[in-house]
Amino acid sequence: MPLPQIRRARLSRGLACGLALGLATAPLAANAAREVTEFTLENGMQVVVIEDHRSPAVTHMVWYRAGAADELPGQSGIAHFLEHLMFKATDDLESREFSRIVEENGGSDNAFTSWDYTAYHQRIASDRLGLMMQMEADRMRDLILDEAQVATERQVIIEERAQRTDTSPGALFNEQLSAAIYLNHPYGRPVIGWRHEMVELSLQNALDWYETHYHPNNAILIVAGAATPQQVRALAEEHYGVIPANPDIEPVETRTRPTEPPHTAERRVIYEDARVANPYVSINYLAPERNAGDQEDAAALTLLAEILGGSGFTSVLPRELQMEDERSLFVGAYYGGTNLDGTTFTLINMPLPGRSLEQAEADVLAEIEEFLVEGIDPDQFERIRFQIEASRIYEEDDAAGLARTYGAALTSGLTVADVQAWPDVLAATTIEDVMEAARAVFSQGGTTTGYLMQPAPESAPDETPEDGTVEVSQ
Repeated sequence: MPLPQIRRARLSRGLACGLALGLATAPLAANAAREVTEFTLENGMQVVVIEDHRSPAVTHMVWYRAGAADELPGQSGIAHFLEHLMFKATDDLESREFSRIVEENGGSDNAFTSWDYTAYHQRIASDRLGLMMQMEADRMRDLILDEAQVATERQVIIEERAQRTDTSPGALFNEQLSAAIYLNHPYGRPVIGWRHEMVELSLQNALDWYETHYHPNNAILIVAGAATPQQVRALAEEHYGVIPANPDIEPVETRTRPTEPPHTAERRVIYEDARVANPYVSINYLAPERNAGDQEDAAALTLLAEILGGSGFTSVLPRELQMEDERSLFVGAYYGGTNLDGTTFTLINMPLPGRSLEQAEADVLAEIEEFLVEGIDPDQFERIRFQIEASRIYEEDDAAGLARTYGAALTSGLTVADVQAWPDVLAATTIEDVMEAARAVFSQGGTTTGYLMQPAPESAPDETPEDGTVEVSQ
């Protein structure tokens, strides 16, 4: 059996996700380059190795290219449900034995689900890496489920929804807001699922999801820490390489999902809850995601979010509405481009007590109009560059964070080369690029605006006499 071809690349300092996806400067990049190795097993499983020998530990992650956005209608929450069920029995392990073995070997493990992926991870001493692969490969194809386990775990996820979503006004608001933002795309459904569908999830639903998606050619193995590519390749061939591929798996690049139509009408969501302590307004625009080989628009929007709302001291909206005019408790701008499909650009304004949400909405939109006229202060632009650069340097020290950055990117249709090019793409982005992106996003007419607020106080009873006269006391 020929060895899989290995592609090597250099990882410049700082490829962390979120706000830490920053701008590489030559002196800092030259100080510490870390090698990243990528190869593919013959069964189609992609493998990425991020070497970091500063401690004798590794993070072992398996990412499946399947999440809540891939669920069938009527089965919302099945991706997250199977994540829970993956800790049940296999043909070699008893229920919950996986986590017990990890803990007994001094490690920790967990899992998480999003719209585009489901991931399982362990952090453990590097000499236990083979054991982690052995157990993870075992549950990739040999999971054993029964009706009793499904019934028990279904109650667990329903309780999880009760604690994390149903008791939180903000979570309930965001759930309704997402459903309004996406008219047709499955990003509008909650990852945890709609309660009325969760209670109906069955053993057969779980088995069908498992059989459809949990195969090596739909998975990515990422190992970050004290392991060499040669060690990882040998162990991966031994444990994962023997699992047959599923020829029916559709590549992520051609995955078919419902597409979002043009938004031609404004939508508003008003969510009232007596538990709301600080009302706020959220204004949402459709925005492009990062695409393989085409990340320039996403880079401009990443910088735009930082310029508008990244810092209370240097960003436009907090400076104007919080610091100078003191009209807001909090104001921010958000963009996350690491999606398989289109995403959003969001403005949030939480007004000071005494100011209405209508005023808060008008305040933030007026600031955006002024920003589009006045443009970006070059000094501020350089400060934003410096802040992002500093942030990514610190976050680079987290090997697990780097593993998560690569996993989220690769399951979203990006490549290792795209992840490594991202700092350079950001560095090449100009003020005019950012302004062009701002004009494109804010010129949309079909925005979705949400108000999270307390219920309006009940009106005082009408004490007008039946004859219609009104007494005026002197």
